[in-house]
Amino acid sequence: MVKFLRESRVSKALSDRTTVYESHVRAFWNTTRFEESDNMIHAVLRKKDQTGKDIDVGFEFGVGEIRRVLDLQDSDDDPTIMSERLVKGLWCRMGFTDHLNRKMLKRNFSKAYRYLMHCMVHSLSHRKAAYDEVPDYIMNFVTSLVLNRKYNISQVIFEYMKENCKNEGDRYIMYPRFIMMLINDKIKDLPKNRDDIMELRNVNNETIARITKESDAKTKQMICKIKDTKYVALENEKWRHENSDSDNEDAKMNEMVEKKTRW
Repeated sequence: MVKFLRESRVSKALSDRTTVYESHVRAFWNTTRFEESDNMIHAVLRKKDQTGKDIDVGFEFGVGEIRRVLDLQDSDDDPTIMSERLVKGLWCRMGFTDHLNRKMLKRNFSKAYRYLMHCMVHSLSHRKAAYDEVPDYIMNFVTSLVLNRKYNISQVIFEYMKENCKNEGDRYIMYPRFIMMLINDKIKDLPKNRDDIMELRNVNNETIARITKESDAKTKQMICKIKDTKYVALENEKWRHENSDSDNEDAKMNEMVEKKTRW
């Protein structure tokens, strides 16, 4: 699973070790606004000029900058909506044990896939907490990677940043690492103070042991792009090839869909 993530198009977004300076991230979110006219997020940061005087520096970015700086390798033509049946069919193949119309909790997946979900939620979620639940859009991210399907991750991240521009409270907690990466790309000479470093929690051996400690009822094998780097995405809403040698989850999928319909 680690090899798959390292070779995936979210590798940089997951693993980049940019040092985050809290004052710069706070200044960004305290001054940020979204402009419909250019479809960009704008903010103002401060730095010193050559005479030592504090000056304001304008800073703006759009979807393209997110795509480039995070190296997400998607495009404006890629979709931001994915079929619910496609996503839930893949959940079944990854050992999901609960009913499909309930919250997607990491503990309900097979062990290796719990690790995958944790990495994705921890690194790419817009939330400030609630890391046990896997949001719908993160499941779309996972589906696009595992099934090797196109998906505009950059646009989704940008939409949540836009939404946060209108929020109140501790906005700076959202995407601090991504914001710092964007700031560093645009402004090269901001002051850096070691006492200002924001401590970020990384996935380590202790984390892996904690999220994978529960035994699987049945261990699920690696599938699709995780198993085969040359895996070709299927058309329409299919989540498995006809000649797939993994467990056939069609019956379970149909049973869960029927239960959902009855409810």
